[in-house]
Amino acid sequence: MIALARKTIVHEWRRFVPAVFAVGFSGVLLAVQAGLVMGIFGSAAVYVTASSADLWAGYPGTQSVNFGRDIGPDVEMRLRMDPAVAEVEPYLWVEGDWYNQQRSGGGVPVFVSGIRTGPDAMMFSRLLTPRLRQQLREPGAVIVDRADTQQLGTPVGGSAWLNGQHVQVVAAITGLRALGGVNVLASPDTARRLQSNEAGAGSTYFVARLREPGDPAQAAAAKGRLTASGNASFGPFTVWSADEFARRSQLYWMFDTGAGIAVLFMAAIVCLVGAVVTSQSLMAVVAGSAREYAMLNALGASLLSLSRVVLEQACWIGGLGLVLGGLTSGLLLWLAAQYDVPVDMNLPVALGCAALVASLALASGLVAIRGLLRAEPAMLLR
Repeated sequence: MIALARKTIVHEWRRFVPAVFAVGFSGVLLAVQAGLVMGIFGSAAVYVTASSADLWAGYPGTQSVNFGRDIGPDVEMRLRMDPAVAEVEPYLWVEGDWYNQQRSGGGVPVFVSGIRTGPDAMMFSRLLTPRLRQQLREPGAVIVDRADTQQLGTPVGGSAWLNGQHVQVVAAITGLRALGGVNVLASPDTARRLQSNEAGAGSTYFVARLREPGDPAQAAAAKGRLTASGNASFGPFTVWSADEFARRSQLYWMFDTGAGIAVLFMAAIVCLVGAVVTSQSLMAVVAGSAREYAMLNALGASLLSLSRVVLEQACWIGGLGLVLGGLTSGLLLWLAAQYDVPVDMNLPVALGCAALVASLALASGLVAIRGLLRAEPAMLLR
């Protein structure tokens, strides 16, 4: 009976094409939605994920990177005192208003990151080349994302006004887009010039590289020493690992803001729509084969055997739909990235989407089995 499922799909493929497209459509909806969610909320942690620091020291209770508060310069000394820390550098966060050279239109809210310009600096090391860092050493030089130049009204090489100070866009790169504003990179000297007069001498964060970079055990041990009691004399601060701080920022924007809840609600709707479309398509296939199933039942095939045929058909449809949906999703996500749409995808999320679509196809097959109850031998007499 199981071979019947494969032979039916091969010889009556036109009947199954709509169901395959339904599964593929569900997979595309789910994968693209997941890519958008990861891209949008991943940008909240781009400051961490685009950098090579192992530890982040900031004000206690900070929920997201963009909510940082100044901590004292003594914190840098405490980090350098730890035996596992190899290097420490400050990271200055400044919020501002951007106006184009002509000061036409309203101001654009921007987030200025004051970072070291040395070739071995940790901040944004995965995005900046040594040549770009050297360009930031010029007074008033800034770097923005290429997708934000139109919003800022300033092309590469153009000048603008930021917090009343004159700045020049020396380069535009990809991967710097922010959530709720525009990211601007500058040297520490330029960033401090953009600060208000009331700003202190500290920094928003201090980031550290361990002697064994990427070692979770060493990071956990160093974090424990740095957050232990007895460090209060250095001022209020706490320490997170890079992965922990990135996840903390993403989860805040995903679950603690209205925008995050709305996007997650849309993702749930996508799953529901995919389940309904897939189940209805499979039920239509079973209904279209009702007389054939009734004939098999009259010849002695049990409903259990026929149910196994329907389930294998659902598995074949799900597999073919996954292949179709995977190829289409990959193409759409690639096109979105080319047009600077904030999307992201990794293997665990892709496998999770595939497992969910396969589960939807299997569940839809179970729902479609109900159509077998109408495939009775008596219907052959009608």
